[in-house]
Amino acid sequence: MASLKGTVVVLAFAALVSVAIAASGIATYYTQYIPSACYGNANQGTMIAAGSPALYKNGAGCGKRYIVKCTGAANGGQNPCTGRSVTVKLVDLCPGCPGPFDLSQEAFAIIANTAAGKIIVDYQE
Repeated sequence: MASLKGTVVVLAFAALVSVAIAASGIATYYTQYIPSACYGNANQGTMIAAGSPALYKNGAGCGKRYIVKCTGAANGGQNPCTGRSVTVKLVDLCPGCPGPFDLSQEAFAIIANTAAGKIIVDYQE
């Protein structure tokens, strides 16, 4: 019985830590992937993203992977989220983005209806 209580406490703590390290922001999408600020003309696939200056970190953020999940519509209206999450690789800088990510259209489509254009996301490295 004590072992079961210990397991429950550890799982509860792990869930709290996971929630504590997730951040929130706005994500949009783009369709021109090459060239990128991180990799020039080298193709990095389609599960990619351009990041805000805070994520790009003058190039130090290149190659970092983030798990991104849609949590709601940024423009109001019907919830565009699919309930899925996607892992993306940071390959570019998006200095004018309204939030932390400009996702590839393919990555955006996994987590939300592209007709929304702009969504609220939770993300973690």
